Amino acid sequence: MSGRASKSILNAKVNVLFYFLSLFFSFFTRKVFLDCLGDEFIGLTGTLGSILGYLNLAELGLSSCICFFLYKPLQEGDRAKTQEIMCLMGYLYRMVGLFVLGAGTLVSIAFPFVFTDTELSLGFVYFAYYSFMGSSLIGYFINYRQILLTADQKEYLISIYMQTATLIKIGLQILLAYYLKNIYLWTITEFLFGLLACIVLNIKINKEYPWLKTDKSKGKALLKKYPEVIKNVKQIFVHKIKDFLLGRSDELFIFIFVSLKMVAYYSNYTMIIGKVAVLFNTALNSVSASIGNLVAEGDKKKLLSVFWEMMSLRHFASGFLAFAILTLIEPFISIWLGPQYVIDRLILVLLVTYFYIENTKRVVDMYNYAYGLYSDTWAAWTELALNISIILVAGHFLGIVGILLGKIISMSCISMLWKPYFLFSQGLKHPVSAYWQGAIPLYTLTVGVVVGVSYLCTLLPFRPAESIWQWMGFSACSVVIYLVASGTIYYFFAKGAKDFAHRMLGHFHKG
Repeated sequence: MSGRASKSILNAKVNVLFYFLSLFFSFFTRKVFLDCLGDEFIGLTGTLGSILGYLNLAELGLSSCICFFLYKPLQEGDRAKTQEIMCLMGYLYRMVGLFVLGAGTLVSIAFPFVFTDTELSLGFVYFAYYSFMGSSLIGYFINYRQILLTADQKEYLISIYMQTATLIKIGLQILLAYYLKNIYLWTITEFLFGLLACIVLNIKINKEYPWLKTDKSKGKALLKKYPEVIKNVKQIFVHKIKDFLLGRSDELFIFIFVSLKMVAYYSNYTMIIGKVAVLFNTALNSVSASIGNLVAEGDKKKLLSVFWEMMSLRHFASGFLAFAILTLIEPFISIWLGPQYVIDRLILVLLVTYFYIENTKRVVDMYNYAYGLYSDTWAAWTELALNISIILVAGHFLGIVGILLGKIISMSCISMLWKPYFLFSQGLKHPVSAYWQGAIPLYTLTVGVVVGVSYLCTLLPFRPAESIWQWMGFSACSVVIYLVASGTIYYFFAKGAKDFAHRMLGHFHKG
Protein backbone atom coordinates (compact mmCIF):
# COMPACT_ATOMS: atom_id res chain seq x y z
CA MET A 1 0.00 0.00 0.00
CA SER A 2 1.27 3.50 -0.84
CA GLY A 3 2.49 5.90 1.81
CA ARG A 4 -0.38 8.19 0.81
CA ALA A 5 -2.99 5.53 1.62
CA SER A 6 -1.22 4.56 4.85
CA LYS A 7 -1.27 8.18 6.02
CA SER A 8 -4.98 8.45 5.21
CA ILE A 9 -5.72 5.32 7.25
CA LEU A 10 -3.59 6.59 10.16
CA ASN A 11 -5.41 9.94 10.09
CA ALA A 12 -8.76 8.14 10.10
CA LYS A 13 -7.81 5.83 12.99
CA VAL A 14 -6.62 8.69 15.20
CA ASN A 15 -9.61 10.89 14.37
CA VAL A 16 -12.13 8.12 15.11
CA LEU A 17 -10.40 7.25 18.40
CA PHE A 18 -10.59 10.84 19.62
CA TYR A 19 -14.17 11.13 18.35
CA PHE A 20 -15.32 8.32 20.66
CA LEU A 21 -13.29 9.67 23.59
CA SER A 22 -14.81 13.13 23.08
CA LEU A 23 -18.30 11.64 22.69
CA PHE A 24 -17.95 9.78 26.00
CA PHE A 25 -16.66 12.86 27.80
CA SER A 26 -19.39 15.10 26.35
CA PHE A 27 -22.20 12.96 27.82
CA PHE A 28 -20.45 12.57 31.17
CA THR A 29 -19.27 16.14 31.64
CA ARG A 30 -22.53 17.85 30.72
CA LYS A 31 -24.27 16.39 33.77
CA VAL A 32 -21.34 17.26 36.07
CA PHE A 33 -21.16 20.85 34.82
CA LEU A 34 -24.95 21.29 35.01
CA ASP A 35 -25.07 19.94 38.57
CA CYS A 36 -22.01 21.81 39.85
CA LEU A 37 -21.96 25.07 37.87
CA GLY A 38 -25.64 25.53 37.05
CA ASP A 39 -27.73 25.73 33.90
CA GLU A 40 -27.27 29.52 33.71
CA PHE A 41 -23.53 29.09 33.27
CA ILE A 42 -23.87 26.27 30.73
CA GLY A 43 -26.45 28.31 28.82
CA LEU A 44 -24.09 31.30 28.81
CA THR A 45 -21.17 29.26 27.42
CA GLY A 46 -23.39 27.93 24.64
CA THR A 47 -24.67 31.41 23.77
CA LEU A 48 -21.20 32.97 23.74
CA GLY A 49 -19.93 30.06 21.64
CA SER A 50 -22.67 30.70 19.08
CA ILE A 51 -21.80 34.41 18.91
CA LEU A 52 -18.13 33.64 18.30
CA GLY A 53 -19.13 30.97 15.79
CA TYR A 54 -20.81 33.60 13.63
CA LEU A 55 -17.78 35.92 13.94
CA ASN A 56 -15.51 33.08 12.84
CA LEU A 57 -17.42 32.88 9.55
CA ALA A 58 -14.80 35.38 8.36
CA GLU A 59 -12.36 32.45 8.05
CA LEU A 60 -14.60 30.31 5.84
CA GLY A 61 -12.67 29.18 2.79
CA LEU A 62 -9.22 30.42 3.76
CA SER A 63 -7.82 27.13 5.09
CA SER A 64 -9.28 25.10 2.20
CA CYS A 65 -7.79 27.52 -0.30
CA ILE A 66 -4.32 27.53 1.27
CA CYS A 67 -4.38 23.71 1.40
CA PHE A 68 -4.93 23.66 -2.36
CA PHE A 69 -1.89 25.89 -2.98
CA LEU A 70 0.29 23.76 -0.68
CA TYR A 71 -0.34 20.37 -2.31
CA LYS A 72 1.96 20.83 -5.31
CA PRO A 73 5.01 22.42 -3.59
CA LEU A 74 4.83 19.79 -0.84
CA GLN A 75 4.61 16.99 -3.39
CA GLU A 76 7.56 18.45 -5.33
CA GLY A 77 9.58 19.26 -2.22
CA ASP A 78 9.67 22.97 -3.10
CA ARG A 79 10.49 24.43 0.32
CA ALA A 80 10.88 28.01 -0.91
CA LYS A 81 7.37 28.14 -2.37
CA THR A 82 5.89 26.32 0.65
CA GLN A 83 7.49 28.92 2.91
CA GLU A 84 6.11 31.78 0.81
CA ILE A 85 2.58 30.38 0.95
CA MET A 86 2.84 29.92 4.72
CA CYS A 87 4.01 33.54 5.10
CA LEU A 88 0.98 34.58 3.08
CA MET A 89 -1.20 32.35 5.26
CA GLY A 90 0.14 34.01 8.40
CA TYR A 91 -0.56 37.47 7.00
CA LEU A 92 -4.14 36.62 5.94
CA TYR A 93 -4.92 34.89 9.22
CA ARG A 94 -3.64 37.92 11.12
CA MET A 95 -6.05 40.07 9.09
CA VAL A 96 -8.92 37.71 9.90
CA GLY A 97 -7.90 37.64 13.56
CA LEU A 98 -7.87 41.44 13.76
CA PHE A 99 -11.32 41.53 12.13
CA VAL A 100 -12.70 38.99 14.62
CA LEU A 101 -11.15 40.96 17.50
CA GLY A 102 -12.62 44.24 16.26
CA ALA A 103 -16.05 42.82 15.42
CA GLY A 104 -16.13 40.85 18.67
CA THR A 105 -15.34 43.96 20.69
CA LEU A 106 -18.14 45.88 18.96
CA VAL A 107 -20.60 43.04 19.62
CA SER A 108 -19.70 43.03 23.32
CA ILE A 109 -20.89 46.64 23.65
CA ALA A 110 -24.45 45.32 23.41
CA PHE A 111 -24.04 42.82 26.28
CA PRO A 112 -25.60 45.07 28.97
CA PHE A 113 -28.78 45.09 26.86
CA VAL A 114 -28.65 41.41 25.83
CA PHE A 115 -27.81 39.70 29.14
CA THR A 116 -30.38 41.41 31.32
CA ASP A 117 -32.19 38.36 32.68
CA THR A 118 -29.21 36.28 33.76
CA GLU A 119 -28.27 35.70 37.39
CA LEU A 120 -24.59 35.84 36.42
CA SER A 121 -22.85 39.19 36.83
CA LEU A 122 -22.15 41.29 33.76
CA GLY A 123 -18.48 41.29 34.78
CA PHE A 124 -18.34 37.53 34.50
CA VAL A 125 -20.14 37.60 31.13
CA TYR A 126 -17.37 39.84 29.79
CA PHE A 127 -14.67 37.74 31.45
CA ALA A 128 -16.02 34.54 29.86
CA TYR A 129 -16.56 36.16 26.47
CA TYR A 130 -13.05 37.54 26.16
CA SER A 131 -11.54 34.29 27.47
CA PHE A 132 -13.38 32.33 24.77
CA MET A 133 -12.46 34.94 22.16
CA GLY A 134 -8.83 34.68 23.25
CA SER A 135 -8.92 30.92 22.70
CA SER A 136 -10.33 31.50 19.22
CA LEU A 137 -7.78 34.19 18.32
CA ILE A 138 -4.86 31.94 19.26
CA GLY A 139 -5.58 29.93 16.12
CA TYR A 140 -5.34 33.04 13.95
CA PHE A 141 -2.24 34.61 15.45
CA ILE A 142 -0.23 31.59 16.65
CA ASN A 143 -1.56 28.27 15.44
CA TYR A 144 -2.21 28.96 11.75
CA ARG A 145 0.82 26.84 10.76
CA GLN A 146 -1.07 23.63 11.53
CA ILE A 147 -2.56 23.90 8.03
CA LEU A 148 0.79 22.61 6.77
CA LEU A 149 0.29 19.35 8.69
CA THR A 150 -3.17 18.96 7.13
CA ALA A 151 -1.90 19.53 3.60
CA ASP A 152 1.02 17.15 4.22
CA GLN A 153 -1.29 14.31 5.38
CA LYS A 154 -0.14 14.59 9.00
CA GLU A 155 -3.49 15.61 10.45
CA TYR A 156 -3.15 12.86 13.05
CA LEU A 157 -0.52 15.01 14.79
CA ILE A 158 -3.03 17.85 15.16
CA SER A 159 -5.58 15.42 16.62
CA ILE A 160 -3.08 13.89 19.04
CA TYR A 161 -1.81 17.17 20.44
CA MET A 162 -5.00 19.28 20.36
CA GLN A 163 -7.44 16.55 21.40
CA THR A 164 -5.17 15.23 24.15
CA ALA A 165 -4.96 18.76 25.55
CA THR A 166 -8.74 19.03 25.31
CA LEU A 167 -9.31 15.79 27.21
CA ILE A 168 -6.84 16.80 29.96
CA LYS A 169 -8.50 20.21 30.14
CA ILE A 170 -11.95 18.64 30.52
CA GLY A 171 -10.65 16.33 33.26
CA LEU A 172 -9.24 19.31 35.17
CA GLN A 173 -12.46 21.29 34.65
CA ILE A 174 -14.47 18.38 36.09
CA LEU A 175 -12.31 18.44 39.24
CA LEU A 176 -12.56 22.24 39.52
CA ALA A 177 -16.33 22.13 39.02
CA TYR A 178 -16.89 19.28 41.47
CA TYR A 179 -14.63 20.43 44.31
CA LEU A 180 -14.45 24.22 43.97
CA LYS A 181 -17.56 25.09 41.92
CA ASN A 182 -15.73 28.18 40.68
CA ILE A 183 -16.83 29.42 37.27
CA TYR A 184 -13.85 31.80 36.96
CA LEU A 185 -11.32 28.97 37.36
CA TRP A 186 -13.28 26.83 34.88
CA THR A 187 -13.22 29.63 32.31
CA ILE A 188 -9.55 30.58 32.66
CA THR A 189 -8.66 26.89 32.32
CA GLU A 190 -10.44 26.92 28.96
CA PHE A 191 -8.17 29.72 27.74
CA LEU A 192 -4.89 28.50 29.25
CA PHE A 193 -5.19 24.99 27.81
CA GLY A 194 -6.00 26.41 24.38
CA LEU A 195 -2.81 28.46 24.58
CA LEU A 196 -0.74 25.56 25.94
CA ALA A 197 -1.91 23.15 23.22
CA CYS A 198 -1.00 25.65 20.50
CA ILE A 199 2.48 26.20 21.95
CA VAL A 200 3.18 22.46 22.17
CA LEU A 201 1.85 21.84 18.64
CA ASN A 202 4.04 24.64 17.28
CA ILE A 203 7.09 23.05 18.91
CA LYS A 204 6.19 19.82 17.09
CA ILE A 205 5.78 21.72 13.80
CA ASN A 206 9.25 23.22 14.28
CA LYS A 207 10.65 19.70 14.65
CA GLU A 208 8.76 18.38 11.61
CA TYR A 209 9.73 21.36 9.43
CA PRO A 210 12.95 22.89 10.89
CA TRP A 211 13.44 24.83 7.64
CA LEU A 212 10.08 26.62 7.92
CA LYS A 213 10.39 30.31 8.74
CA THR A 214 7.24 32.39 8.44
CA ASP A 215 7.52 36.17 8.21
CA LYS A 216 4.04 37.71 8.23
CA SER A 217 5.44 41.10 7.22
CA LYS A 218 6.13 39.68 3.73
CA GLY A 219 2.49 38.69 3.31
CA LYS A 220 1.29 41.89 1.67
CA ALA A 221 3.99 41.73 -1.01
CA LEU A 222 3.34 38.02 -1.56
CA LEU A 223 -0.34 38.76 -2.09
CA LYS A 224 0.66 40.51 -5.33
CA LYS A 225 2.67 37.44 -6.32
CA TYR A 226 -0.27 35.10 -5.63
CA PRO A 227 -3.38 37.13 -6.62
CA GLU A 228 -5.28 33.90 -7.29
CA VAL A 229 -5.34 33.21 -3.53
CA ILE A 230 -7.79 36.03 -2.76
CA LYS A 231 -9.82 35.17 -5.85
CA ASN A 232 -10.14 31.55 -4.74
CA VAL A 233 -10.87 32.49 -1.12
CA LYS A 234 -13.81 34.63 -2.26
CA GLN A 235 -15.14 31.78 -4.39
CA ILE A 236 -14.82 29.18 -1.62
CA PHE A 237 -16.42 31.58 0.87
CA VAL A 238 -19.61 31.70 -1.21
CA HIS A 239 -19.87 27.86 -1.18
CA LYS A 240 -19.11 27.64 2.54
CA ILE A 241 -21.58 30.35 3.54
CA LYS A 242 -24.24 28.55 1.48
CA ASP A 243 -23.54 25.31 3.36
CA PHE A 244 -23.62 27.18 6.67
CA LEU A 245 -26.96 28.85 5.98
CA LEU A 246 -28.65 25.70 4.62
CA GLY A 247 -27.33 23.60 7.49
CA ARG A 248 -28.84 25.90 10.13
CA SER A 249 -32.17 26.75 8.55
CA ASP A 250 -34.28 23.66 9.34
CA GLU A 251 -35.34 24.55 12.87
CA LEU A 252 -36.15 28.15 11.89
CA PHE A 253 -38.45 27.11 9.05
CA ILE A 254 -40.11 24.40 11.18
CA PHE A 255 -40.78 27.04 13.85
CA ILE A 256 -42.28 29.37 11.21
CA PHE A 257 -44.43 26.82 9.36
CA VAL A 258 -45.21 24.20 12.01
CA SER A 259 -44.61 24.79 15.73
CA LEU A 260 -41.95 25.19 18.40
CA LYS A 261 -42.99 21.81 19.81
CA MET A 262 -42.25 20.12 16.48
CA VAL A 263 -38.80 21.74 16.47
CA ALA A 264 -38.03 19.76 19.64
CA TYR A 265 -39.39 16.51 18.13
CA TYR A 266 -37.41 17.04 14.92
CA SER A 267 -34.19 17.97 16.75
CA ASN A 268 -34.24 14.63 18.61
CA TYR A 269 -33.80 12.91 15.26
CA THR A 270 -31.31 15.39 13.81
CA MET A 271 -29.16 15.21 16.95
CA ILE A 272 -28.74 11.43 16.56
CA ILE A 273 -28.25 11.66 12.79
CA GLY A 274 -25.76 14.48 13.34
CA LYS A 275 -23.67 12.32 15.69
CA VAL A 276 -23.68 9.52 13.11
CA ALA A 277 -22.67 11.96 10.35
CA VAL A 278 -19.78 13.36 12.41
CA LEU A 279 -18.41 9.86 13.04
CA PHE A 280 -18.81 8.95 9.39
CA ASN A 281 -17.05 12.08 8.09
CA THR A 282 -14.38 11.99 10.79
CA ALA A 283 -13.26 8.65 9.37
CA LEU A 284 -13.70 9.30 5.65
CA ASN A 285 -12.66 12.97 5.32
CA SER A 286 -9.11 12.01 6.28
CA VAL A 287 -8.39 11.27 2.61
CA SER A 288 -8.87 14.92 1.48
CA ALA A 289 -5.16 15.79 1.60
CA SER A 290 -4.35 12.46 -0.06
CA ILE A 291 -6.54 13.39 -3.03
CA GLY A 292 -4.95 16.84 -3.23
CA ASN A 293 -1.52 15.23 -3.24
CA LEU A 294 -2.63 12.82 -5.97
CA VAL A 295 -3.96 15.68 -8.13
CA ALA A 296 -0.59 17.43 -7.75
CA GLU A 297 1.07 14.26 -9.13
CA GLY A 298 -1.13 14.40 -12.21
CA ASP A 299 -1.61 10.65 -12.74
CA LYS A 300 -5.06 10.67 -14.37
CA LYS A 301 -5.43 6.88 -14.44
CA LYS A 302 -4.76 6.63 -10.70
CA LEU A 303 -7.01 9.63 -10.01
CA LEU A 304 -9.95 7.90 -11.73
CA SER A 305 -9.22 4.59 -10.02
CA VAL A 306 -9.12 6.18 -6.56
CA PHE A 307 -12.23 8.22 -7.41
CA TRP A 308 -14.28 5.06 -7.96
CA GLU A 309 -12.81 3.40 -4.88
CA MET A 310 -13.88 6.41 -2.79
CA MET A 311 -17.29 6.51 -4.48
CA SER A 312 -17.98 2.83 -3.76
CA LEU A 313 -16.82 3.27 -0.14
CA ARG A 314 -18.96 6.37 0.36
CA HIS A 315 -22.07 4.77 -1.12
CA PHE A 316 -21.55 1.55 0.83
CA ALA A 317 -21.03 3.36 4.16
CA SER A 318 -23.78 5.93 3.51
CA GLY A 319 -26.21 3.18 2.52
CA PHE A 320 -25.39 1.20 5.66
CA LEU A 321 -25.90 4.22 7.93
CA ALA A 322 -29.07 5.22 6.07
CA PHE A 323 -30.42 1.69 6.60
CA ALA A 324 -29.45 1.74 10.28
CA ILE A 325 -31.15 5.10 10.86
CA LEU A 326 -34.25 4.10 8.91
CA THR A 327 -34.58 0.79 10.77
CA LEU A 328 -33.36 1.54 14.30
CA ILE A 329 -34.02 5.18 15.18
CA GLU A 330 -37.80 4.95 15.65
CA PRO A 331 -37.73 2.14 18.25
CA PHE A 332 -34.74 3.84 19.93
CA ILE A 333 -36.62 7.15 20.23
CA SER A 334 -39.63 5.25 21.56
CA ILE A 335 -37.54 3.56 24.29
CA TRP A 336 -35.44 6.64 25.09
CA LEU A 337 -38.09 9.39 25.14
CA GLY A 338 -41.43 7.65 24.68
CA PRO A 339 -43.59 6.66 21.70
CA GLN A 340 -45.16 10.14 21.58
CA TYR A 341 -41.84 11.51 20.28
CA VAL A 342 -41.82 9.29 17.17
CA ILE A 343 -42.49 11.48 14.13
CA ASP A 344 -44.20 10.64 10.85
CA ARG A 345 -42.50 7.88 8.85
CA LEU A 346 -42.41 9.98 5.67
CA ILE A 347 -40.38 12.66 7.47
CA LEU A 348 -37.87 10.01 8.53
CA VAL A 349 -37.59 8.66 4.97
CA LEU A 350 -36.90 12.18 3.67
CA LEU A 351 -34.36 12.83 6.43
CA VAL A 352 -32.53 9.62 5.51
CA THR A 353 -32.67 10.49 1.80
CA TYR A 354 -31.10 13.88 2.51
CA PHE A 355 -28.44 12.24 4.71
CA TYR A 356 -27.57 9.76 1.96
CA ILE A 357 -27.26 12.37 -0.81
CA GLU A 358 -25.37 14.79 1.44
CA ASN A 359 -22.74 12.21 2.33
CA THR A 360 -22.31 10.53 -1.05
CA LYS A 361 -21.73 13.83 -2.86
CA ARG A 362 -18.60 14.54 -0.82
CA VAL A 363 -16.27 12.55 -3.08
CA VAL A 364 -17.08 14.86 -5.99
CA ASP A 365 -16.71 17.85 -3.65
CA MET A 366 -13.29 16.63 -2.45
CA TYR A 367 -12.05 16.25 -6.02
CA ASN A 368 -13.42 19.65 -7.07
CA TYR A 369 -11.63 21.27 -4.13
CA ALA A 370 -8.43 19.34 -4.86
CA TYR A 371 -8.51 20.68 -8.42
CA GLY A 372 -9.31 24.20 -7.18
CA LEU A 373 -12.69 24.11 -8.95
CA TYR A 374 -14.88 26.52 -7.01
CA SER A 375 -15.43 29.28 -9.57
CA ASP A 376 -19.06 28.16 -10.01
CA THR A 377 -20.34 30.54 -7.34
CA TRP A 378 -23.57 30.81 -9.33
CA ALA A 379 -24.27 27.20 -8.35
CA ALA A 380 -24.14 28.06 -4.63
CA TRP A 381 -26.51 31.03 -5.06
CA THR A 382 -28.81 28.93 -7.27
CA GLU A 383 -28.99 26.12 -4.71
CA LEU A 384 -29.68 28.60 -1.90
CA ALA A 385 -32.37 30.44 -3.90
CA LEU A 386 -33.99 27.19 -5.07
CA ASN A 387 -33.98 25.80 -1.54
CA ILE A 388 -35.64 28.87 -0.01
CA SER A 389 -38.16 29.23 -2.87
CA ILE A 390 -39.37 25.63 -2.60
CA ILE A 391 -39.50 25.78 1.21
CA LEU A 392 -41.55 29.00 1.23
CA VAL A 393 -44.18 27.33 -0.96
CA ALA A 394 -44.01 23.64 0.03
CA GLY A 395 -43.35 24.41 3.72
CA HIS A 396 -46.58 26.39 3.90
CA PHE A 397 -48.68 23.52 2.54
CA LEU A 398 -46.73 20.41 3.64
CA GLY A 399 -44.89 21.50 6.79
CA ILE A 400 -41.71 19.54 7.57
CA VAL A 401 -42.21 17.35 4.48
CA GLY A 402 -42.11 20.48 2.30
CA ILE A 403 -39.03 21.82 4.07
CA LEU A 404 -37.13 18.57 3.52
CA LEU A 405 -38.29 18.35 -0.10
CA GLY A 406 -36.83 21.82 -0.64
CA LYS A 407 -33.46 20.70 0.74
CA ILE A 408 -33.42 17.46 -1.25
CA ILE A 409 -34.51 18.96 -4.60
CA SER A 410 -32.13 21.94 -4.45
CA MET A 411 -29.16 19.81 -3.40
CA SER A 412 -29.92 17.14 -6.01
CA CYS A 413 -30.06 19.66 -8.86
CA ILE A 414 -26.63 21.09 -8.03
CA SER A 415 -24.71 18.32 -6.26
CA MET A 416 -25.96 15.31 -8.23
CA LEU A 417 -26.24 16.91 -11.69
CA TRP A 418 -23.99 19.96 -12.01
CA LYS A 419 -21.03 19.19 -9.72
CA PRO A 420 -20.06 15.86 -11.39
CA TYR A 421 -20.26 17.54 -14.81
CA PHE A 422 -18.04 20.38 -13.56
CA LEU A 423 -15.47 17.93 -12.18
CA PHE A 424 -15.30 15.60 -15.17
CA SER A 425 -15.27 18.38 -17.78
CA GLN A 426 -12.90 20.83 -16.05
CA GLY A 427 -10.86 18.67 -13.67
CA LEU A 428 -10.56 15.03 -14.67
CA LYS A 429 -11.02 15.90 -18.38
CA HIS A 430 -13.06 12.75 -18.90
CA PRO A 431 -16.50 12.21 -20.49
CA VAL A 432 -19.20 12.84 -17.90
CA SER A 433 -21.05 9.81 -19.29
CA ALA A 434 -18.38 7.70 -17.58
CA TYR A 435 -19.48 9.18 -14.26
CA TRP A 436 -23.10 8.18 -14.76
CA GLN A 437 -22.14 4.69 -15.93
CA GLY A 438 -20.56 4.15 -12.53
CA ALA A 439 -22.80 6.31 -10.33
CA ILE A 440 -26.24 5.09 -11.42
CA PRO A 441 -25.48 1.46 -10.45
CA LEU A 442 -24.22 2.67 -7.04
CA TYR A 443 -27.47 4.51 -6.33
CA THR A 444 -29.55 1.60 -7.66
CA LEU A 445 -27.67 -1.04 -5.66
CA THR A 446 -27.95 0.93 -2.43
CA VAL A 447 -31.68 1.61 -2.74
CA GLY A 448 -32.33 -2.01 -3.67
CA VAL A 449 -30.37 -3.40 -0.73
CA VAL A 450 -31.91 -0.95 1.77
CA VAL A 451 -35.46 -1.76 0.65
CA GLY A 452 -34.85 -5.51 0.44
CA VAL A 453 -33.07 -5.91 3.78
CA SER A 454 -35.56 -3.59 5.52
CA TYR A 455 -38.33 -5.97 4.47
CA LEU A 456 -36.35 -9.02 5.63
CA CYS A 457 -35.80 -7.40 9.02
CA THR A 458 -39.58 -7.17 9.57
CA LEU A 459 -39.55 -10.99 9.66
CA LEU A 460 -37.06 -11.13 12.56
CA PRO A 461 -38.53 -12.40 15.89
CA PHE A 462 -37.92 -9.14 17.78
CA ARG A 463 -40.06 -6.28 19.06
CA PRO A 464 -37.39 -3.54 19.14
CA ALA A 465 -39.65 -0.80 20.56
CA GLU A 466 -40.53 -2.85 23.69
CA SER A 467 -37.16 -2.86 25.50
CA ILE A 468 -33.51 -1.97 25.07
CA TRP A 469 -32.61 -5.68 24.98
CA GLN A 470 -35.07 -6.36 22.20
CA TRP A 471 -33.72 -3.32 20.36
CA MET A 472 -30.11 -4.49 20.76
CA GLY A 473 -30.92 -8.00 19.50
CA PHE A 474 -32.82 -6.60 16.54
CA SER A 475 -29.98 -4.13 15.81
CA ALA A 476 -27.30 -6.82 15.84
CA CYS A 477 -29.20 -9.17 13.53
CA SER A 478 -30.33 -6.51 11.07
CA VAL A 479 -26.86 -4.94 10.85
CA VAL A 480 -25.22 -8.31 10.15
CA ILE A 481 -27.80 -9.14 7.47
CA TYR A 482 -27.31 -5.76 5.80
CA LEU A 483 -23.50 -5.85 5.86
CA VAL A 484 -23.35 -9.37 4.41
CA ALA A 485 -25.90 -8.61 1.68
CA SER A 486 -24.55 -5.19 0.79
CA GLY A 487 -20.88 -6.21 1.01
CA THR A 488 -21.41 -9.17 -1.31
CA ILE A 489 -23.43 -7.20 -3.87
CA TYR A 490 -21.04 -4.25 -3.84
CA TYR A 491 -17.97 -6.44 -4.22
CA PHE A 492 -19.27 -8.02 -7.43
CA PHE A 493 -21.29 -5.18 -8.99
CA ALA A 494 -20.10 -1.77 -7.71
CA LYS A 495 -17.38 -0.01 -9.70
CA GLY A 496 -14.26 0.46 -7.57
CA ALA A 497 -15.42 -1.73 -4.66
CA LYS A 498 -13.26 -4.71 -5.56
CA ASP A 499 -10.15 -2.51 -5.96
CA PHE A 500 -10.79 -0.90 -2.59
CA ALA A 501 -11.31 -4.27 -0.89
CA HIS A 502 -8.02 -5.57 -2.31
CA ARG A 503 -6.25 -2.39 -1.23
CA MET A 504 -7.50 -2.80 2.35
CA LEU A 505 -6.63 -6.50 2.44
CA GLY A 506 -3.14 -5.65 1.24
CA HIS A 507 -2.78 -3.04 3.96
CA PHE A 508 -3.85 -5.39 6.76
CA HIS A 509 -1.75 -8.22 5.36
CA LYS A 510 1.25 -5.90 5.31
CA GLY A 511 0.42 -4.69 8.83
